[in-house]
Amino acid sequence: MIYKITDEKSSLANREGWVSIFVNLLLFTLKYWAGVVSGSLALIADAWHTLSDSISSVMLLIGLKFARKPADKNHPFGHGRSELVTSLLIGSLLGFVAFYFANEGIAKLWGHESTSFGLIAIIATVISVVVKEALVKYAFYIGKKSNSLSVLADGWHHRSDAISSVVVLIGIFLGKYFWWIDGVLSIIVALLILYSGVKIFINTTAVVLGEEPNEELIGRVKQIVIKQDYGDLNPHHFHIHNYVMHQELTFHVNLPNQMVIEDAHRIISNIEHTIKEELGIDATIHIEPLSYDKQCMHID
Repeated sequence: MIYKITDEKSSLANREGWVSIFVNLLLFTLKYWAGVVSGSLALIADAWHTLSDSISSVMLLIGLKFARKPADKNHPFGHGRSELVTSLLIGSLLGFVAFYFANEGIAKLWGHESTSFGLIAIIATVISVVVKEALVKYAFYIGKKSNSLSVLADGWHHRSDAISSVVVLIGIFLGKYFWWIDGVLSIIVALLILYSGVKIFINTTAVVLGEEPNEELIGRVKQIVIKQDYGDLNPHHFHIHNYVMHQELTFHVNLPNQMVIEDAHRIISNIEHTIKEELGIDATIHIEPLSYDKQCMHID
């Protein structure tokens, strides 16, 4: 998938970041207080998971600010990949939070510590589930509309928090039957947090390491080439380079052997211009002779 962020879309991503920070700070305060009152490690872990949402949103806003910086001498393709760094930092943060609360949960089980949940814990957890799921829907909506990896990562962070709150809520109702439920829940919450972090890492590193152009993009480019009505140019050998705020597409076409260079340049320039206008992608097209030796061809 191609992720590209314009100034308008970046503003949407910024808005999601600020909403996330404000709401998560309120939820953290509520759940942490309820966790302390009830003595629940799982609820306190859930509260810190929520706070990490706020921290990741701050990182998101910083990443988006750097991503909007224009290209310069040292960064000729802009600073868009700063957003990818932000997503990796969010994934790392989730991994750290997961390790801490898994370790605390094991310690609680080792010490045979039990927890008595109360009405306050139930109310705080229900509120958390409802609000977090609303944030999930909002983040995914903004993430898809703005094509922002870090906003989508923030959405997955919200989703993991909502799921962990559901797990805690179930545990609250089972707590009176099993002394070990709070410690086990803390470990389960940690694993859910870790899963979200790993998912973010996989999605982000796929972009960092390089993407294969998807069939939809290749199909649209081929349609643009056909519409130019220059005959069968046989577009092939597609490569995409994603810089988030800027994309570079390269591919090959075949032109008649005896075509005048000026005519070939005009055809290629028109195609590149149309791709830029319709897809917002900078294309560089390599020309091959129509009767090129098959042994040297690189047709996909």
